[in-house]
Amino acid sequence: MQPLRGITVVSLEQAIAAPYASRQLADLGARVIKVERPGTGDFARAYDTRVRGLSSHFVWVNRNKESLTLDIKDPRGAELLRRLIAGADVFLQNLAPGAAARAGLGARQLRAEHPELIVCDISGYGAPGPYEELKAYDLLVQSEAGLLSVTGTEDSVAKAGIPVSDIAAGMYAYSSVLGALLERGRTGQGTHLDVSMLEATVEWMGFPLYYAFDGAGPPPRAGAAHATIYPYGPFTAGDGGVVMTAVQNEREWRGFCEVFLERPELADHPHYADNAARNTHREALGRLIAARFTELSGTEATELLSAVPVANARVNTLAEVWEHPQLAARGRLHEVPTPAGPVPALAPPGPTGGAPRMEAVPALGEHTRSLLTELGLSEDAVDALVADGVV
Repeated sequence: MQPLRGITVVSLEQAIAAPYASRQLADLGARVIKVERPGTGDFARAYDTRVRGLSSHFVWVNRNKESLTLDIKDPRGAELLRRLIAGADVFLQNLAPGAAARAGLGARQLRAEHPELIVCDISGYGAPGPYEELKAYDLLVQSEAGLLSVTGTEDSVAKAGIPVSDIAAGMYAYSSVLGALLERGRTGQGTHLDVSMLEATVEWMGFPLYYAFDGAGPPPRAGAAHATIYPYGPFTAGDGGVVMTAVQNEREWRGFCEVFLERPELADHPHYADNAARNTHREALGRLIAARFTELSGTEATELLSAVPVANARVNTLAEVWEHPQLAARGRLHEVPTPAGPVPALAPPGPTGGAPRMEAVPALGEHTRSLLTELGLSEDAVDALVADGVV
């Protein structure tokens, strides 16, 4: 399914949020032209060298794109970018606050020139507001949004192990662009989308925000366990295997006591009779449950839990995720070309018909010459721009 074939996205992007958004559009068939700095490119290219010398971050969010190097501070580079944008459906950017406007690429100016253009700005905090000029990185926004305050253990906060704020902003940018394309199909008019990492992350904080509504206390930091539902978290079996266990309702709790714990009397114990009571007395209940797990192997524990049935899961390593039997059974891992050779990549979640689009992660500036030729420049003109460091 590639419903965005024929849609062109010009993306002045770096790091994760905007590249993640544009990759989702590219996965659905859009032509994404990634504009990068000559010589160095998107700084995420240099985050690490874990994928056969390439950056893990970059390989993740940049397949299915064309790479064009342009120095937009040079008037010639700026003019070439404006010509590209004139033929685009979407312009996406996540430069430092105010940088796009200073370069003459602000939403108001671009939409005055191209009313049908969809302009999507991704920033840390959005504008206007007292934070609009602040630089923002994922961990900083996780902090501002309160995510760190509810993540970790009683003794210390912890960030999420993935760039949650970048991903959230990227996904809202992606879905907003899809909505804007539908709206343009009805009206013929583009629009301006202003996606902030802070607002995207705070939206995802809905449960703890409301839990702490009107001056109430926040949910406690509970490590890998659920903060307010119990038992819901990891337990270690006698062979060292860790099993994530989730009792969601009173029917499951009663079956858990009877089948797994072999303690049916606990189901009606006043300290454990409903979730609020179990949560209040989770320390004592946790000791009872942990003792039972030590009597079983990990496999035995999961089989008993499934017999209740109570939801359970393995706490997988990343190596085990690459070999996950469910992903294999559904044929979700494919190959994507990179400058270092083919690497596995997860097909976009959702579509099931036909092969997913799995085109290359581009080398820096790989498509510069072909794109400039497409704009009408001669080989000599491109050579001159290369010699001057404009591309």
